[in-house]
Amino acid sequence: MPPAENDLLRNIPSVDKLLSEPAISNLVQQSSRAFVVGLLRRVLDSFRQRISGRIAKDTGSVEPLESIVASVQAEFARLSVPRLCRVINATGVLLHTNFGRAPLGQKALEHLGEVAANYSNLEFDLDGGRRGSRDVFADRLLRQLLGCERAIVVNNCAAALFLALNSLADGGEVIISRGELIEIGDSFRIPDILRKSGAVLKEVGTTNRTRLADYAQAISERTRLILRVHPSNFRIVGFSCRPALDELAALARERSLPLMEDVGGGCLIDLQNFGIHDEPNPSDSLQSGVSLVCFSGDKLLGGPQAGILAGSANLVEVIRANPLFRALRVDKLTLPVLESTLISHLTGTAAQDIPLLQMLNQPAAVIGQRARAIAAQLSVPGSVQLRIIDGQSMIGGGCTPDRVVPTQLLAFSGGEPSPARLEAQLRCGRPPIACRLENNCLLLDLRTVVPEDDKLVAGAIQRVLRAS
Repeated sequence: MPPAENDLLRNIPSVDKLLSEPAISNLVQQSSRAFVVGLLRRVLDSFRQRISGRIAKDTGSVEPLESIVASVQAEFARLSVPRLCRVINATGVLLHTNFGRAPLGQKALEHLGEVAANYSNLEFDLDGGRRGSRDVFADRLLRQLLGCERAIVVNNCAAALFLALNSLADGGEVIISRGELIEIGDSFRIPDILRKSGAVLKEVGTTNRTRLADYAQAISERTRLILRVHPSNFRIVGFSCRPALDELAALARERSLPLMEDVGGGCLIDLQNFGIHDEPNPSDSLQSGVSLVCFSGDKLLGGPQAGILAGSANLVEVIRANPLFRALRVDKLTLPVLESTLISHLTGTAAQDIPLLQMLNQPAAVIGQRARAIAAQLSVPGSVQLRIIDGQSMIGGGCTPDRVVPTQLLAFSGGEPSPARLEAQLRCGRPPIACRLENNCLLLDLRTVVPEDDKLVAGAIQRVLRAS
């Protein structure tokens, strides 16, 4: 070994010596001795390898003790500080899948905190003093809201669809229109879910046109289920058709088959004021004769991630008895949030309690006033152009893909910092602020920012502008 390298290795302090350093002792007090010793050993091993491999050319110019302490502090921060954090969503996409979809309301969070911080009656019947079922909390409310006979909850809508197909059609055929064989996001496709469930896919019709007769002709002794899927994230327009839901329900009844519909977003509110007329309500589907519906909890319902199955008591009981139900059921954190969300819908206070609906109901003029108030607080460099412009908010989350809501935007263009640099610095701030870059312009839509955060957004923008 060359003398220079040998000297450097000899100068590396021991674990005991490092533990006596004030900065390292402080880390021990914040965590545990065992955790910090593990970090020290990993950092020391890495330091020795760098010297032996001559990777760090400037190693000799850095005091080993100083460098090691800094590395341990960095590693401590990397492992002990949570990486999952709040993001201020200024994109204008209300149900942004990458940001966790629907934010939760104060009532739901208070109920969650009370239940999660203590023991609860999750599976205990307080009236009878015996073992109970976690199904009852959502079931009692969904029966009232949807007019269904029975409902259960699993961890997301894909799980609900999979569980229903596996329970009702394993080894048999499921009839579905070719125009409904959709991809629901992140490469999850309806045909793949069907195959994994054990059901046999039987496609009918064409991509753009499927008639009632196509379903009728496809029914055989192997048919176990007719499946209807709402094309949540795309639209087929023009030369297209598919049978009305009540017609399909009548055919299913005539042939003694269950009709299941995946309605996607779980919309329990009237969206017609926003120009949205074709987002299905699971209650309407059940009234039209559908045997079973499934939908998401964290989309237009405005609650937590969940997959809700509701409809015929006989079908739900069969699904509930499937051993896979236990693997897919929701936990004690999801249920209180879902329960609170459903109560808000049932009692008519959803518009006040659920952030998604509060955001959706904000007039564009009010959002423009907030944008102008932020703009008035900023000292913008002369080379940067700041305007308040008309724009569009999107619901997102695979819902209403061709519908937008009018809004007003903060728009930055030109100059230094450039829109791309401003976007990156806001995104990497604390808390991160996510915006939109379009046509060399940085856009902030305050529809998806709670008004209490307007001051924080203004301060973050001003810090970036000042630093540049």
